[in-house]
Amino acid sequence: MELHLHRQVIDCAAIDKLHGFDGGKKVKGRKRHIVVDSQGFVLGVLVTEANAPERLGAVVVFDEARERLSRLEVVSVDQGYSGENFARALRQVCGDSVRVEVIKRSSKTFEVLPKRWIVERTFGWLNRYRRLSKDYEVYTETSEAMIYGALI
Repeated sequence: MELHLHRQVIDCAAIDKLHGFDGGKKVKGRKRHIVVDSQGFVLGVLVTEANAPERLGAVVVFDEARERLSRLEVVSVDQGYSGENFARALRQVCGDSVRVEVIKRSSKTFEVLPKRWIVERTFGWLNRYRRLSKDYEVYTETSEAMIYGALI
């Protein structure tokens, strides 16, 4: 079984304490970490503040979806999740047979990255819903429930 992990930073319209600033993308709001299978179906979601570390959010998502990942072999991630510490933490959560495959950009111009489109297509499905275009929710749990509800 092969899974794909990615995150999306969205603007936060709710007035609350749980939003931050993502210095890499220069956006104030929240991050959506999602894990999808090879067909783009969501297996796990975590919504955090934008300044939360990507690697920590990914490990939490995999820990919550542990029961559904018994046959996991490969996890495809982008460069935000690279590093041996992340791979080691993922193997502790999902098992020693898991291999982390980092998809890297080879040029500065636009190019379609292999397997990255699977996650981006899922984010496209989510953005069709007005309620998910921005994060209007006060609680992150409600935001996660809205994502699951939109995918029914």
